[in-house]
Amino acid sequence: MEADASKGRPRVLIVLVLVALGALALDQLAKYLVVQNLELGEVVPVVGDLIQFRFVKNSGAAFSIGNAYTWIFSILAAAVTVFIIWFARRIRSFAWALVFGLLLGGTLGNLYDRLFREPGFGVGHVVDFITIPLLPAIFNLADVAICCAMGLFIILTIRGVGLDGRRASERKHEGADSEQPADEQV
Repeated sequence: MEADASKGRPRVLIVLVLVALGALALDQLAKYLVVQNLELGEVVPVVGDLIQFRFVKNSGAAFSIGNAYTWIFSILAAAVTVFIIWFARRIRSFAWALVFGLLLGGTLGNLYDRLFREPGFGVGHVVDFITIPLLPAIFNLADVAICCAMGLFIILTIRGVGLDGRRASERKHEGADSEQPADEQV
């Protein structure tokens, strides 16, 4: 059984890396296009009033909370990135690889902004541009990737899917089979 799990690990890690790189690339491309084509504060309707682009620079976290602590968000994002890379070796499921790939890509997208955008290294402002009038926030594709990762995380957790892709009931059943005496096992 262990040999089967180790065979799938490289493919799962490849999925995680490709999803992370895809999320990062889309986020940074979108931010580049916004910075190049919109004025700060400019509003452009995308889907009527339902979805709009509004270019802002965010020095804080969600809802611009913690504007004076940008460097702390940089450290936290770096820590999350290191954790995901360290933790990735435990993942055996494509669904969990998707979760952690989206989380890594989104975290890297916003970390890149904090490290390399004005006003300086570690305190850069994140480019936000998507607004939905029903929501009290302006966000970017990195934020979308992180929220999708959290949604999938909740779904997988509620369904009891472990990092190996099996449900808790399957693992429990397998454990019960291995506890039976050898002559009773099927």
